[in-house]
Amino acid sequence: MSGNEAIARGAFEAGVTVGAGYPGTPSTEILENLALYKPDVYCEWSPNEKVAFEVAAGAALAGARSIVTMKHVGLNVAADPLMTLSYISVEGGFVACVADDPGMHSSQNEQDTRNYARFAKIPLFEPSDSQEARDFLKLAILVSEEFKTPVILRTTTRVSHSRSLVELGERMLSEKKIGFVKDPPRFVPIPVWGRPMRQRVEDRLIRLQALSESSPANRIEWRDRNLGIITSSIAYQYSREVWPKASVLKLGMSYPFPDAMIRDFAAGVSSLLVVEELDDFIEQHVKALGIVCRGRDVVPGIMELSVDRLLASRARLEGREAPEQKPSPFSDRLPPRPPVLCPGCPHRGIFYSLGKEDVVVTGDIGCYSLGAFPPLDRMDSILCMGAGISMAHGLEKAGEPRKVVGIVGDSTFFHSGITGLLDIAYNKGHSTIIVLDNRTTAMTGHQDHPGTGRTLMGEATNAVSIEDIGRACGIGRVCVINPYDLDASRRAISDEISAKEPSLIVSRAPCPLREKKKVGVTRKIVADECKGCELCLDLGCPAIEGGEAGPRINETLCAGCGLCQQICPAGAIISGGRA
Repeated sequence: MSGNEAIARGAFEAGVTVGAGYPGTPSTEILENLALYKPDVYCEWSPNEKVAFEVAAGAALAGARSIVTMKHVGLNVAADPLMTLSYISVEGGFVACVADDPGMHSSQNEQDTRNYARFAKIPLFEPSDSQEARDFLKLAILVSEEFKTPVILRTTTRVSHSRSLVELGERMLSEKKIGFVKDPPRFVPIPVWGRPMRQRVEDRLIRLQALSESSPANRIEWRDRNLGIITSSIAYQYSREVWPKASVLKLGMSYPFPDAMIRDFAAGVSSLLVVEELDDFIEQHVKALGIVCRGRDVVPGIMELSVDRLLASRARLEGREAPEQKPSPFSDRLPPRPPVLCPGCPHRGIFYSLGKEDVVVTGDIGCYSLGAFPPLDRMDSILCMGAGISMAHGLEKAGEPRKVVGIVGDSTFFHSGITGLLDIAYNKGHSTIIVLDNRTTAMTGHQDHPGTGRTLMGEATNAVSIEDIGRACGIGRVCVINPYDLDASRRAISDEISAKEPSLIVSRAPCPLREKKKVGVTRKIVADECKGCELCLDLGCPAIEGGEAGPRINETLCAGCGLCQQICPAGAIISGGRA
């Protein structure tokens, strides 16, 4: 199983009955796999991580075992309920499965979720392989119920997506009767009741710290005692390969720290090294205990670790020259392959049209972020989910002399764009907002959302109208365009950015990758008619290939969107006839 599949299996075996989340690589497959266990488990894609967290928390207050899934930046969105749920506690087991992305393979930043566990004063589990992913989820549910606390299960990209053997078990159902028991002093954190809650959190943390000393998730592996390594998560696997003879303290329950175990281990070795990915979370605490150790001075804290990077760390630790990193023998012959919008992507025409306007474009998180790359080069900023709308308003209110256009995707709009649009209408902004509605959450693998008319469980449901929401927010100028009609798209964009009031453009066309079919008939370039202007290359379509003989269209890649035919001034691009 992959780590994500194993987490889902662990949730099923732990008796989880409710799962909620928002898709985000590398966490997405957890909920997708848990949904396969229906009807035993109810799962949903929520509009955003905060909503998902609150759904799972509500289930836990009723006594149900529940999980919520998200990637690391999603926990920023859910941090508000996380902090207070730590105070009011839970009844059924509650685990937040959060996947970090060291190396930023699919994220706008690196951050270390372990800091949230310390911040919220709740337990943290870190599996290092798929078997532990399954085991630790079950353990986390039991710890959550015993101590009535939310728990974080933190994985990383490598743990989530690597595969290893997993021994399965039977499903264990909770004996708790489902039903919320009214108890305001426990569940209502107004100051008079919140202050005693605060003390209970500290008392619970002391008991959890005692648990960490005996937790089966933490273990010492005695080998050569000249060097001892304290490590966790995937860094454990790399450490075992780079220092096979070293003794190891493996922390699976990484917070609260098992101080007595750490002291015993440190006393049993001649020198101590902390190997961890991203922040020096463990190292700081070890040093705070008065224990001398090495760590960040030899192990890098930026980007994900690997065996090669730790071999260099070992050389630094031993005072040797780092081993030379030998490139793959064929790598110097490979052409660069930067990520691009897919052939037939409906967003391409919008970015091309924006390229004809002198505007500032505030972008957002989605596959359309690729519009920032040449040759489209039409996205000027990216911050976080929903900021494509809100930052546009801020630029305009700051007095930006050019017109400002904000861009978000459909799933991002439902996630956190609505409040920004409401802000523009309420505070009399003039920005033009474009929602790129390709009828799916494309970047994370085509998950459904409130606008698709389908749930994660495969049921038909209401499809929410983006344009109706825009009007309800107070936007008077709302239009829907077909992004494959280039002339109409350019007219609409030009009209709306010149308006003296805010406007909403919904660019609607389904993602051809999800539809698994071409948009139309393929195109080809008639060589004798081509003037060599290469304007078609400005679309950045991977199906249009340049060369000494002039551009040509790869009919295997062509999705038949027809944008190239619309911009060719010589009329050299014609229908190829294959749909």
